[in-house]
Order: sequence, then structure tokens, then C-alpha cells
Amino acid sequence: MFIINKNQNKLYDVIIMSSKKNNNIYDTIIIGAGPAGLTAAIYTARKRVKTLVVSKNLGGQTAITFDIENYPGFEHIDGYKLMKSFESQAKSSGAEFAFGDVYEIRKEKDVFAIMSNSHIYKSRTLVLAFGKTPRDLKVRGEEEFKGKGVSYCATCDAPLFNNKTVAVVGGGNSALESALMLAKIAKKIYLIHRRDEFRGDAITIERVMKNDKIETKLNCIPVEIKGEKFVKSFITKNVKTNEQEELKLDGIFVEIGYEVKTEIVKGLVKLNQNNEIIANALCETSHPGIFAAGDVTNVPYKQIVIAAGEGAKAGMTAYNYLQKLDGKKIVIGDWKH
Repeated sequence: MFIINKNQNKLYDVIIMSSKKNNNIYDTIIIGAGPAGLTAAIYTARKRVKTLVVSKNLGGQTAITFDIENYPGFEHIDGYKLMKSFESQAKSSGAEFAFGDVYEIRKEKDVFAIMSNSHIYKSRTLVLAFGKTPRDLKVRGEEEFKGKGVSYCATCDAPLFNNKTVAVVGGGNSALESALMLAKIAKKIYLIHRRDEFRGDAITIERVMKNDKIETKLNCIPVEIKGEKFVKSFITKNVKTNEQEELKLDGIFVEIGYEVKTEIVKGLVKLNQNNEIIANALCETSHPGIFAAGDVTNVPYKQIVIAAGEGAKAGMTAYNYLQKLDGKKIVIGDWKH
């Protein structure tokens, strides 16, 4: 989600000059606007903590989930709508928002400097809640055709492929659900998976196998994406026969999971073997004043409701840390406005 670019020193110099004119320091900056980050913002803003949420997008993975069935209070809810309601509540509580890529975090005396691709923000505390990033296919043509037929969000981009032929790459629930959703819009869907069986829920697999619009391609891996201005075809290879096939299509949806990208905090907080941020039960990291919540941490269950709960804890812990810094009383709970 967030990108380090070691060649951005010139940009940093330009931004730092302009930021000298702006001594605006936040009490807490939350990096990430998924369920963890937005919930943290609700809790800090309610405590009248000067809060800024910095994120590349709104909602993270949740926003691209079209049908959520396990969030308490809703039998079914669209992920983007759920995240918009989180955002609305955070804003009404007083949180500010800024969108952009964060590529570096520095500690400067008593404050943290957060460098994005357009501005430098400063804060007394940080909440790291930037989740996970979609994995790339890492094949020829992928970078060239991102946004030109290659998508990582079926919920976002499916309407663009009305009556078109598309491929979905992946074998888990997200790939299966994307194929089923696309079957309501597209003319034909190739479901491509490198193994000989899918890894999703049995009931979802059954729905896929019964859908006439979906053609499964098992034991197949992607080789190359071809096109002109937009995607025109997708070359795959059967791992058992080594035979290649060129599929004529209009779009490719990549659903092969996510990875944690924590380069921006390496050397600043401790990470585990999976590059997840190590946080304790109070969402404290190894660095005083830096807290972490949600899928970017070592919390084992990556679920929306758990991320939201961790965000609430991180927000309250950040508040109490600030109270302690200011010599004020630490508050337990959030019963009063």
C-alpha cells in the first residue's frame, strides 16, 4: 500500500522547504484508512486528539469486498458502504484526512515526520494500520497494462467489462467470489489456478462449477499479458504438460492474495519473520509513541471485526500515551464524549 522510493530525496528537499512554513503538528497520525485505521481515528478524535488519517485509498481490502456476511449487525453489507460509514463517523468526530503514498517515516526529536508523495506531516504519535497489499503476477505485460485491463479489484472494475471476456487468476475464496460476481456482468470468465483444485469454501466452489459462464483452467500459471492500448490476450502455461495457450480476452483480475509491505518502518519498530509489525495486547510497538493495529500486525486473525477492535485499542492507547506525556490523568474506557 505504501511505497518507499530511495530516489525521492529531491522531492523530500522541496517538501521540507515548504513544510518549514507550516508548523502544524498533529497529536496522532494514522497511516491507513481500513477498518483498523478508521476505528482508531473515531476513538482518538472523540477524545479531542488532533487526528490525521493518511492513506492511499479509503477502506483497503474491505472496500473491494462486495458482500460481507460476518460483520456483526449486518447479514449482508457491501464493503465500500461499510467503510464509507466508518469514514463519515471519523470525520464527524473531528478527524482530518489526506490521501497519498507514504514512502518514509523519520523520528525528528520529539515528533515523527511522515513523508508522502505530496507533503510532509508531523505528529507526536503514530498509529500504523496500513494493512496488506495485493500481490502481483510478476509476468511480462503486467505493469504496462495495469489500469488498462489488469485489475486487482473486481468490485471496483467489474462494471467496465459488461458483456466482455475476462480472466480471474487465483484459487481462494476471493478469486471464486470475483468470478461469480463477474459472471453477472461479463460474457465469459476464465478462472485460472496453478493447482489441481481450488482452496475456497466448498459451497462457493460448487457455485463456480455450476456456472455456465465460468471455464476453469487448473494447473495453469500466467506467462504473459499482451495487448496494444488495452489488454487483448493472456498467455498461460499448463504446469503438467508445459503447453502454452493464448486466451483472447479484454480484462484480467488478479486475486492471488496479499502481502505485508512494512519497509517504511524497518529499523523503527520490530517485525516478525512474516514482516508483520509486532504489537502487544495494547497495540504498542517496540518504539514508544508508535502503535499498530489490524492486518499489518502479528494479530493472527485477519478479519474486519478484529481489525476494527484492534483499531479501537490502538486509538485509546495512543490517547493515554499523550495524556501521560502531558502529565494528565490516564483514562480507561470510552464512556464519555
